[in-house]
Amino acid sequence: MEESQTNSAFDTSPLGARGVIRAGIIGGAGYTGGELIRLLINHTEVEIAFVQSGSNAGNVLSKVHTDLIGETDILFSATHHYDVDVIFFCAGHGEAKKFVQENDIPSHIKLIDIGNDFRLAADASIKGRNFVYGLPEINRVAIEQAASVANPGCFATAIQLGLLPFAKAGLLDNVDVYTTGITGSTGAGQSLSATSHFSWRANNISPYKTLTHQHLGEIMQSLHQEAGSDASLAAINFVPWRGDFSRGIFISSTFKFKGEKQAVIDAFETAYNNEPFTKKSSSAIHLKQVVNTNKCVINIEIVSSTIVVHSVIDNLLKGASGQAVQNMNLMFGFDETLGLRLKPTGF
Repeated sequence: MEESQTNSAFDTSPLGARGVIRAGIIGGAGYTGGELIRLLINHTEVEIAFVQSGSNAGNVLSKVHTDLIGETDILFSATHHYDVDVIFFCAGHGEAKKFVQENDIPSHIKLIDIGNDFRLAADASIKGRNFVYGLPEINRVAIEQAASVANPGCFATAIQLGLLPFAKAGLLDNVDVYTTGITGSTGAGQSLSATSHFSWRANNISPYKTLTHQHLGEIMQSLHQEAGSDASLAAINFVPWRGDFSRGIFISSTFKFKGEKQAVIDAFETAYNNEPFTKKSSSAIHLKQVVNTNKCVINIEIVSSTIVVHSVIDNLLKGASGQAVQNMNLMFGFDETLGLRLKPTGF
């Protein structure tokens, strides 16, 4: 059977009897697909049932994801099947929505979309399914009960986690927020473009999508969720940058605060105390603290009446595939950190 090299026939026994969940991946040849495969083949409760890729069908996974050599003999499949418990969508934006519309997916199969098709509330319902926005730090209970999850965007994850405690404390009401963020080249995906060639990217940075980035909608949606629907939140003035490195996102958000400085400190100090992956730092932070991990690390600086919130993540893990596995763990009742205790690169 091309879809999987682990079973000679479909295993139709119930989930509890198997002791593992079977996962399918749609669009497994890109960066997020490769990271997801790397995580799932080392996850103690997951068996990969198929990895679909129309352009790579029949090839062993390590022909595309060369870091997987010696790790698995699974082949890319041209098709999908429904002998699975969960399907991950790692294809391009718009592909998950098209797939759900065109296929009759059994209701017992859970769906996790790593793209942006279902992140906004207006787009979350399709064919009787309602996608929950998959940011565990604010939606953990809903994710645990969900059949379908929309994974947050990478920039959105880093920006939100930095700002949400202050929105909840009312410190962003009628306040202008100015955010800059720099991302590695993997954030652009595997398809080549003029700005993803090494000869252009090396020793170079540039802005793009100034004030118009596609993640702004989901960021404001989450900020309103924490601040309250009647909060008067100003827009996030976001300028993203292309960086001269392969992976990681560094965000700095600046805003003026009104009232006492202690309110800012309290909002930060009481945030995320019980979160397994979102951590606060009292000292300056940097990308190598998070690259190759599912962590977000946050630091604040206060100068007079201005606060700067710095946050860092790995765009392929906490910003994509790692958070998808975190959501899968929650949906199936596993330890939230299972398969995600990853050490940063360090040097």
